[in-house]
Amino acid sequence: MSVATALDVPFRDGSTWVQVTTPDAPRPEALPLVVLHGGPGFCHDYLRSLSALSDETGRTVVLYDQFGCGRSSHRPEASPDFWTPQLFVDEFFTVIDRLGLETYHVLGQSWGGMLGAEIAVRRPEGLAALAICNSPASMELWAQAAERLRADLPDDVRAALESHEAAGAYDHPDYVAATQEYDRRHVHRMTTTPQDYLDSERLVEQDPTVYHTMNGPNEFHVIGTLRDWSIVDRLASVDVPTLVVAGEFDEAAPETWAPFVEHIPHVRSHVFAGASHCTHLEQPQEFRALIAQFLKEHDAPPE
Repeated sequence: MSVATALDVPFRDGSTWVQVTTPDAPRPEALPLVVLHGGPGFCHDYLRSLSALSDETGRTVVLYDQFGCGRSSHRPEASPDFWTPQLFVDEFFTVIDRLGLETYHVLGQSWGGMLGAEIAVRRPEGLAALAICNSPASMELWAQAAERLRADLPDDVRAALESHEAAGAYDHPDYVAATQEYDRRHVHRMTTTPQDYLDSERLVEQDPTVYHTMNGPNEFHVIGTLRDWSIVDRLASVDVPTLVVAGEFDEAAPETWAPFVEHIPHVRSHVFAGASHCTHLEQPQEFRALIAQFLKEHDAPPE
């Protein structure tokens, strides 16, 4: 069985909580995988199942809570301009350096895929391959897709969303219930919400600073500092093999991730039928099998 070890990595004036899972039977050619969670600020918990890739592929798997959430240092008093993509790029390289990872793969889910793209366009020497999962290439495209998906909601749900957004009443029970209907269709299409997801949700509710500042009150009402973010015009700089993954009913609709496929030179994509935004929770074995095969193709050659 794999072994999970936690450590705190000093970053800025605080620390980043990191979990390193090492396999019982490591494959020498299998490069470490660094997993980037979404949100921003949603914590690693809902991605815990990806640690199974350690034993399944014989590689080290690294998950961490990004600065400002979960078990890492929190800064609820920080000004909005503190929370930038560059902050999290810097944090990533701090973690990589602390762990001594010279060559590695990156998998990012949702915001994590956006962050993974931000890392890849900088062409770090150690990056071997990138998996962008359920992620948009620009928040304008994300917002446009959200409007289209919202238009398909029942009339009473749309009315609740619109009236409470106009009033700024994002914590009103009717508004919360309306957002949950959107989530059931496009975030996690499951009868019972997995505990891993609930754990992340609980932690972000305890301190929503990063999520509310950068994103907004929920998945589809993006009024935070990321609302104008785009990486479309920089994607040609990505020089590593890239896999783009999405679900058939994903809130990251095809038009949001199409620029990754159109502009990254070495790229392929896969859409999971019947799945939505949390594909890795809805179809865990199939998701991990796809990722495992992609990583294996781009591992270090045997010596």
